[in-house]
Amino acid sequence: METRWLEDFLVLADTGSFTRSAEVRHLTQPAFSRRIKSLESWFGADLIDRTTYPTRLTAAGELLREQAVQMLAQINSTRAQLRGLQPLPAGTLSLAVPHTLSFSFFPKWLTQMEQGFGPLSCRLQASNVHDALLAFVEGGCDLLMCYHHPKQPVELTDPRYSGLRLGVETLRPYVRSNSDHTPRHALPGSAAQPLPFLGYASNAYFRLMTDLILEAAPEPTFLSLRYETDMAEGLKNMVLEGHGVAFLPASSVQNELRSKQLVLAAADGWSVDMEVRLYRDNKRSRPELDAFWDYLAASVQPV
Repeated sequence: METRWLEDFLVLADTGSFTRSAEVRHLTQPAFSRRIKSLESWFGADLIDRTTYPTRLTAAGELLREQAVQMLAQINSTRAQLRGLQPLPAGTLSLAVPHTLSFSFFPKWLTQMEQGFGPLSCRLQASNVHDALLAFVEGGCDLLMCYHHPKQPVELTDPRYSGLRLGVETLRPYVRSNSDHTPRHALPGSAAQPLPFLGYASNAYFRLMTDLILEAAPEPTFLSLRYETDMAEGLKNMVLEGHGVAFLPASSVQNELRSKQLVLAAADGWSVDMEVRLYRDNKRSRPELDAFWDYLAASVQPV
């Protein structure tokens, strides 16, 4: 038996859909179905009731579901110990966090939390915004940290979810500075000389935010797209090398602004504010999680 079969099974148990589970596991549906069948063959029992929709577990499947999480945890803990690593404590909090927040906002936020709450053990699942949200709603983590904007909201309106506002992140245009600390490129550019633009891929949350900024810009903007990626950190490195202008979260460029390596490419008018939110599923309850959430809820604004 392969441990990934157990992981596949737990995703299917949560989603109730072979199609959606295959997407989560980045497999074709036939390949995903074959892995579930292999797991059933190994156990010698039907785990899935295929006569109903949404897909339900058989009695054997329900029993395995109860045991599979613990089995995987024990395997991962043993593997860590064999590699000479101490496993994370049992009370570790698991968070799904978009890449950019994991690089910029999260480390400083965690420092602030530990100053008041005390030491925290955390397991971070860094991914794009969509996958982080999916991991959270499918029960793969305790907490979701994410961006929120009214025109691109995180849709967690079910009463089972509670949310808190942790702060505000601002997306602004930055460029490499000249030796006299002036911007190497300045918005809005011109039709004759469009600015070299470093943008986000179409599936990136910041692509949507950048589009909002450009649609609401105080004057027409002239840009020539030179590079795309879905990660802000990648764009920042391109900007530092002088390849063009990019819209970056302010928290990710604080050191570069202090050293005057980067400067703003425009004054007011080319920016957007996004809330940074933290969500929990009220059905998930553990003493460590409850205590930390109560501490946060006493000091920050609810969603």
